[in-house]
Amino acid sequence: MKKSRLVMIGNGMAGVRTLEELLAIAPDLHDITVFGAEPHPNYNRILLSPVLAGEQTLEEIVLNDWSWYQDHGITLHAGCTVTDVDRARRIVQAVDANGAVVSAPYDRLIMATGSNPFMLPIPGNELKGVLAYRDIADTLAMIDAAARYRHAVVIGGGLLGLEAANGLMKRGMECTVVHVGDWLMERQLDDTAGDLLKKSLIERGMKFLLQAHTQELLGDEHTGRVRAVRFKDGSEVPADLVVMAVGIRPNTGLAERMHLHVNRGIVVSDTMQTVTDARIYAVGECAAHRGVAYGLVAPLFEQGKVLANHLAEFGIGRYQGSLTSTKLKVTGIDLFSAGNFRGGGATEEIIMSDPGGGVYKKLVLEDDRLVGPACTAIPWMAVGTSSCCAKGAAWPTSAIG
Repeated sequence: MKKSRLVMIGNGMAGVRTLEELLAIAPDLHDITVFGAEPHPNYNRILLSPVLAGEQTLEEIVLNDWSWYQDHGITLHAGCTVTDVDRARRIVQAVDANGAVVSAPYDRLIMATGSNPFMLPIPGNELKGVLAYRDIADTLAMIDAAARYRHAVVIGGGLLGLEAANGLMKRGMECTVVHVGDWLMERQLDDTAGDLLKKSLIERGMKFLLQAHTQELLGDEHTGRVRAVRFKDGSEVPADLVVMAVGIRPNTGLAERMHLHVNRGIVVSDTMQTVTDARIYAVGECAAHRGVAYGLVAPLFEQGKVLANHLAEFGIGRYQGSLTSTKLKVTGIDLFSAGNFRGGGATEEIIMSDPGGGVYKKLVLEDDRLVGPACTAIPWMAVGTSSCCAKGAAWPTSAIG
């Protein structure tokens, strides 16, 4: 029987997990071709922070090495950027690192194009030494800068920004985190937990400027490299390296050129099929399901399982959305939040707060159901305290109904 031609655009975690799930249940159904813009096999993007901090190597975070693709009969075009998809003829066209055109026909197509980091549209954002923090190339550039320069500024006090700042500090740089919010990680923590986290990071040597609005980046006229960050109040801080960690946007440029319906992402159904073309699917950070584009790995893996089930022609899987959770990857700090951690409305809250011990735990209940746990613990500060609920600390059974 002639195999169906399955082509995937994107070689990241969500897309390759989809292929892993598919190969586990229908290994001989498709001829698979993968286009990846990066010149690397599939790796764990989540672990770039430990690589930056010197706690792991790039080799250790590879999920599927070159031999995996070969062993499973997958044609991988690494370092190859897709430029066009002819939906009428069902052909994907790309350009490799040498400028050569590569094409592949498809019967089914997976869009797994991920997301792009958002760069603040301010003067100086194209200076040398101004980076996003998204892939291996960014990580290597930051490691190189840490070996040659002293002052780093990270714009963004969210999860990724704090992990970047921690890694740069471990590489020997003096690091200032600039954040427009009133407290750190306001999308995952309330003000009490955010202040506790800030205190612990300050004791490690990290500096913070909160409620700070960046106006422009100043450059050295001789080298063209960034030298300072200027704020709207006229103040400045020195910067040999500026890392912008202010969010991501679904990478939908190609989808838009293909005239797929895009709204916050490539709009998909519960089977991860695009609503525009039933032969084309989208999975991962580029997809928008029921108005939501997820940026965390757990929902993307759930999507991949459903998509694999559909591509295997089982037809029983449906994706109905995900409850997201967050964990900070900074050694010595246990931080976890999920669901409705803020509370309010008809909810009830159970809080255990020990600022001196560096522990804060919170349960949010609604109709006798747990809807939002959050906790922060700094074990190296704590004396005789339990660790974070993410590590399995027990709560009273009455608290969870």
